[in-house]
Amino acid sequence: MTQAIRVPFTGRAASTPLATRALLTCGAVAGPLFLGVGVIEGLTRTGFDFTRNAISQLSLGSLGWLQVASFLLTGTLVTAGAVGLRRAIGHTAGGTWAPRLVGAFGASFLLAGVFTADPGAGFPAGTPDGPTTLSGHGTVHMLSGTVGYLALCAAFFVLARHFATQGRRGWALAYRLLPLGVFAGFAASATTVVAFTAGAGLGLLALTAAIAQLTRPAPTARR
Repeated sequence: MTQAIRVPFTGRAASTPLATRALLTCGAVAGPLFLGVGVIEGLTRTGFDFTRNAISQLSLGSLGWLQVASFLLTGTLVTAGAVGLRRAIGHTAGGTWAPRLVGAFGASFLLAGVFTADPGAGFPAGTPDGPTTLSGHGTVHMLSGTVGYLALCAAFFVLARHFATQGRRGWALAYRLLPLGVFAGFAASATTVVAFTAGAGLGLLALTAAIAQLTRPAPTARR
């Protein structure tokens, strides 16, 4: 004889306070918003080429303020999402470190918005195609992104543990493997910028998917 048992889940949409759900929604929309703004700008800015330029470089030039605003808004939304995660899963497996690591990821976007990337590879229009000297603000921008994505990948491993304890085995496996995809994209960036953009985009969209999944009821277990 089997009996259905619902695994307790503090992030259940039906019982999650409205304020917490609003914070989680902020975290969920951050990635698509950042990527959407980047794609639109990349397609419309003179001299920008996705095969040669990183989205970060859109912070340069006369319209650079749009991308700077996108960095700052994304950082704010991700940080809000981290607060929502803390409220939703704070007393469960992974509930302490996942919000902290996601918060560090959000902070990296805020820092990257303040310290812009260096010009190069023909962008902004008129910039020489050859390599440029790495400036102080460019160094901070690069390091903030590196540390931020390391924190995000660590958060994925922590969230994998949370998913496993909730019976979401497929999600647990996916979030153990996702960091490999992000790292692979970054490693291949020496060959093509597209790989770097794909790796960064994968991380952002995976965060959106994780937050969306955490607002749903836990699966039913049987014994």
